[in-house]
Amino acid sequence: MSLNYPRHMLSLAAGLLLVALAFPVHADSLQDASLLLKQGQKPQALDKIDQYLAGKPKDAQGRFLRGLILTEMGRTSEAITVFTKLTEDYPELPEPYNNLAVIYAQQKNYEKAKQSLEMAIRTHPSYATAHENLGDIYAQLASQAYDKALQIDSGNASAQTKLAMIRDLMGSAGRPGTARPAGKTSGAASATPPAKPLEEKTVVAAAPKTVATAPKPPAPVATAPTPAVPVAAAPIAAAKPAVDLAGNEIAKSLDAWAAAWSKKNVKAYLAFYAKNFQTPGGSSRASWEAERAQRINKPGGIQVDIENPKVSQDGPDHVTVRFRQHYRSASLKTSSNKVMVLVRNEGRWLIQQERVGK
Repeated sequence: MSLNYPRHMLSLAAGLLLVALAFPVHADSLQDASLLLKQGQKPQALDKIDQYLAGKPKDAQGRFLRGLILTEMGRTSEAITVFTKLTEDYPELPEPYNNLAVIYAQQKNYEKAKQSLEMAIRTHPSYATAHENLGDIYAQLASQAYDKALQIDSGNASAQTKLAMIRDLMGSAGRPGTARPAGKTSGAASATPPAKPLEEKTVVAAAPKTVATAPKPPAPVATAPTPAVPVAAAPIAAAKPAVDLAGNEIAKSLDAWAAAWSKKNVKAYLAFYAKNFQTPGGSSRASWEAERAQRINKPGGIQVDIENPKVSQDGPDHVTVRFRQHYRSASLKTSSNKVMVLVRNEGRWLIQQERVGK
């Protein structure tokens, strides 16, 4: 079975690298190595980052960038070692798990990729990229299972239809939606012509020249809603007119939430989450609170800052807030986009939904 690798998974590392370089500490050395890599000067980039790590061997940002460079050079076994070691030294970081999954999936080792993504989600339940990638991995595993079913029973029309749908969804070499003939093993030549190679434009976690581009599937056609049915609440991604934050209750609530987190005041921090808060991954409220408490109470200080918050009004007691979150601790410095849905409850704005990412 010949399957293409999802394009958006290949572009993840560029975003991760930008996150790692969001703070000015040692920015010149890291940015120089990153620039060399983007210019295709991979050996020079590796030399640069090795020089940097010689003085700071435990630096997470430098080690992460080294993993990207090794991946670009095709030295995947070394890259796997780098990212694996990062997961051991910084188990709270989801990105190394995610990049391991990228490499494993490129090697068509989808079971290992699935396990790595599950660890990324367990580490950071609101890491949207890992959830999306895991969906792609499930689709690939399903494709393999349906292909195996057709090897056993080539006349299985149901398996043919399902396999065609998945290949069409993933933009695999089997497009346009025809099931691969039964009886061909994974290593056998495919009757389908090879897809067009991916043109690299950014630093990626795993982007060999032979990887094919996976075009996005066409958007599903929405069924016209019945006027009598109430319209559901807008999802996090829905854009709404911006509301001025200056001096209002929402700004104060966000500042107080960040301050409680920075002071490691777990009780005050958790009090900012509504009773109907949608816990990541559907875990129980008790287990989510226990996990958050464990993370916040780790040794060392924490500093959380909010940058450029923008509010969209979804209703009189319902808003969506988008902002840039800067997080600093003794071992980690990150900057990421964050989206929250807040609801007013007894005069307070409380967090109903929370997501890291777009």
